[in-house]
Amino acid sequence: MARPLRIEYDGALYHLTSRGNEQKPIFRDDADRKLFLNTISRVTQRLHWLYHACCLMNNHYHLLIETPDGNLLKGVRQLMASPQCRNVSIADLSLFHS
Repeated sequence: MARPLRIEYDGALYHLTSRGNEQKPIFRDDADRKLFLNTISRVTQRLHWLYHACCLMNNHYHLLIETPDGNLLKGVRQLMASPQCRNVSIADLSLFHS
């Protein structure tokens, strides 16, 4: 059975979390974490997301974002294209919305 389509709407809050394949690290060091934070910053500015919180662990991350323009998947694609997500498959990305 196919995964249901993700619901996107203006003003939604999302908890994004992603884990490395086979629990492999997605961040090698603090420089990697800074690069990923810069990527998040660029995506949030470009797509007018409101970035409320984040937690970067060695093998996964958590983000709390708000999408005033209902454009979640466009930004997720840009985040997943970052070098820090080389050990993450799109199937491992979990989204929880309120």
